Amino acid sequence: MEIKAAMVSELRAMTGAGMMDCKKALSESNGDMEKAVEFLRIKGLSKAAKKAGRETSEGLVLSYIHPGNRIGVLLEINCETDFVARTDEFQNFTRNLAMHIAAASPIAVSREEIPADVVDKEREVYRTQAREEGKPDKVLEKIVEGRVEKFFQEVALLDQTYVRDPDKVVGELLKETIAVFGENIRITRFARFELGR
Repeated sequence: MEIKAAMVSELRAMTGAGMMDCKKALSESNGDMEKAVEFLRIKGLSKAAKKAGRETSEGLVLSYIHPGNRIGVLLEINCETDFVARTDEFQNFTRNLAMHIAAASPIAVSREEIPADVVDKEREVYRTQAREEGKPDKVLEKIVEGRVEKFFQEVALLDQTYVRDPDKVVGELLKETIAVFGENIRITRFARFELGR
C-alpha cells in the first residue's frame, strides 16, 4: 500500500512521533492507523526502557495545593536536560502527578522504598486475618502474598492506578512520558501534607 504524506501527518498529529517513525509504522501496519499507533507505542516503550539507566540531574520541584487548602504536595521529578524540564508538557506531567499524590495518598515512590518493617507488619496482619477466616495452611502464604501485592498497589506510587486514567498505573504513565520526551525521567521524592494528620 502506498503511504501518503497526509497519512503520515495524521499519525504524527495523533502520536507526536517523528515523521520517519510514522512512515515506518504505517508501512509495517499496511496503512492501518490503529496498528501504526500500537507499533509506535511498543517502539516508544522499548526505547524508554533503554533510557532508564541514564543520569537525571535536571528537573523541577513543584508545589501543589489542593482546592480547599487541606492537602498539599511537594514533588521532585528529575530529567536529563533543563530544556525538557522547562517545557509546558513536562510541567503539566509533574502537576498531574502531584494531583494524583494528593488524591491517592501513596507512602513511597516504589515498593522497594517501603520500609521492610512496614511490609512485615502488613504480612503478619494478613496472615492473622487469613487464619481467622479459616483458610487452610497450604494456601495461607499464597493468600498473604496476594494481599501484600494489593497493599503495594495501594501505597506505592508507581504501582497505583493513575487517577486520571484508570486503565494504566503510574509506572506505565512514566514510561510513556519517557518515550514522548526521549530522555530518562525519574520521580525522585514527594511529601504529602494533610491538615490534621
